[in-house]
Amino acid sequence: MSTKIRLKRFGTKKRPFYRIVVIDSHAARDGRALDEVGLYHPIESDADSQVRFDEEKVRAWLEKGAQPTQTVRKLLNRKNFTVG
Repeated sequence: MSTKIRLKRFGTKKRPFYRIVVIDSHAARDGRALDEVGLYHPIESDADSQVRFDEEKVRAWLEKGAQPTQTVRKLLNRKNFTVG
C-alpha cells in the first residue's frame, strides 16, 4: 500500500481549512485517513499560524515511505522543514 501526505478539506463554502493527513494513495480526498499530522488554515491573516504540523509524525511517515503531494511539500518547506 502506497501512502501520501496530503490535504483533507473541511470547513464551509468559501471558508475552507485543511488537515494534513497520511492516507492511502487510492483513497478519496476526504476518505478515512491513517493519521492526522497537521493543520492548514489558508484564510488566517497571520502567515506564521497558517500551517501547523507535528514534525516527529511527519518525519516518521516519511521514513516509512509516505510521499507528500506537491502542495504539502510547499507547506512543509514554508516552515523550513526539508523534504528529501
